[in-house]
Amino acid sequence: MSMEPLDPDGLPGHDYFLDAVNHIDQAVSSSSIPVSAAKGIVYSLVETLGSMVGDPDLPAHLKSGYMGALDLAVDLEAKLSKLR
Repeated sequence: MSMEPLDPDGLPGHDYFLDAVNHIDQAVSSSSIPVSAAKGIVYSLVETLGSMVGDPDLPAHLKSGYMGALDLAVDLEAKLSKLR
């Protein structure tokens, strides 16, 4: 997958976050990471993305991409909460 470069403000494109969420999901599915570690990482992603989306100075094109990544991370967080 081709990553979007950092924007002029130095912020990563939403693809970085989508890839992180997908990587954690795959790692949990293959049992290559403990669920507790995945929960911590996903929690951090949700918190980070939530802060970024809530920034009133964030450009609209980044906000929409980050919101999509945040939705995916929240879905994974819910899935992980059902696992031991």
